[in-house]
Amino acid sequence: MKISGKFILKVAGTLTAISVVVAALLGVVNGITADKIAAINEQNTKIALSAVAVNEGSDFKKIESTAAMTAAASAKSGKLKEAYEVTYGGKTVGYAIKVVAGGSQGDIEMVVGVDEKKTVTGVSIVSNAETSGIGSKVMNNEPNKAGTPVLDQFIGLSGAGTLVVGSNVTAVSGATVSTKGVTKGVNAALAVVDAIG
Repeated sequence: MKISGKFILKVAGTLTAISVVVAALLGVVNGITADKIAAINEQNTKIALSAVAVNEGSDFKKIESTAAMTAAASAKSGKLKEAYEVTYGGKTVGYAIKVVAGGSQGDIEMVVGVDEKKTVTGVSIVSNAETSGIGSKVMNNEPNKAGTPVLDQFIGLSGAGTLVVGSNVTAVSGATVSTKGVTKGVNAALAVVDAIG
């Protein structure tokens, strides 16, 4: 049976029209929800900043990102989103770095606190797409194989690029890729702080 050219053009035209309508609808939905998503992300960032600060009542001053800071994060498989100087009582006590690193199901956006000695003070997740019941165990700071909450194990560690799952970082059983994603983010944040000076 031979398919006519007219039939092929009709099907192709129909599929093109459907694609254009769906793309337009997605654009409209994105336009409606973009501001709400941005507001939620901003609120989650504020919560994450407070969670990684050593001193309650710390102030956060946004730092302008430099090419060196961006390159440092990239070299450790992360993407720099924002950097903050953390002050307490008018004195600089460290930094809070918002980075993105790849997890098992997509990007993991997190804030990593680093003190003036370049030691991690905390890790807090802003957003993620990890699988519920598996990767979400990491995002929710559930205990790893050693019984330590997975995000808390980074507190006190230092050295950009030295943090490695299976060496000095213990994964959550069944969520190794998610744990590796967070580890990449922490290494990237430490590298950014090194680039700040």
